[in-house]
Amino acid sequence: MNLVLFSEADFIGDNLLAIRDARRLEHITHIHQIKLGDSLKVGLVNGKIGTGNVVLLNPTEIHLEVALTQPPPKPLPVTLVLALPRPKMLKRTLQTLATLGVKKIYLVNSYRVEKSYWQTPLLDEDAIREHLLIGLEQGCDTQLPQVHLIKRFKPFVEDDLHGIVGESRALVAHPYTDLLCPAQIDYAITLAIGPEGGFIPYEIDLLQKCGFTAVNLGERIMRVETVVPYLLGRLY
Repeated sequence: MNLVLFSEADFIGDNLLAIRDARRLEHITHIHQIKLGDSLKVGLVNGKIGTGNVVLLNPTEIHLEVALTQPPPKPLPVTLVLALPRPKMLKRTLQTLATLGVKKIYLVNSYRVEKSYWQTPLLDEDAIREHLLIGLEQGCDTQLPQVHLIKRFKPFVEDDLHGIVGESRALVAHPYTDLLCPAQIDYAITLAIGPEGGFIPYEIDLLQKCGFTAVNLGERIMRVETVVPYLLGRLY
């Protein structure tokens, strides 16, 4: 937890907030090992970043007097269209995306996405928020990403995706094309990443009709949790 995040609900007075939940208390007390009078880097969810001075410390709550002076880091100019990963990868992927600064995420169905993946409790709104917050704490960011759940691939691509792409460049990661993925770019993109094994040819064709260019990452085929940070690091 490189940044202690809090919400408006944590305020108990002007510029004074109380940390009472077990997760943040545990981390601040045992990892940061703070003492009365110490200061922490803090951030208001969807707001500014600053410092919080410890003015009360006991086993059940910590009071911080905060001063918020800095804007959060700039987001990556990326809209991500990601085939829903299997549940054990989903939480790590959400955390990684939040840490790296991706703010628009569309989790989509695909032929190779098992139907059972959509039943995971990790897709509940509170669970998604929890893992995004963990990623923001790691990356010292406050701006929550927007996550959209798309259960029908074809209507999404045909009816909605063109408007989402807008003026950005549209790329789809695909292991079976000769065009190498660009690197160190300075423009906005909409990036589509398929499930394990990639999008099937029919889905690639739909994406290409929507203006996507298929690009590869070289000879190695990677897992989703590997390809996401690899691709974003290569591009930006």
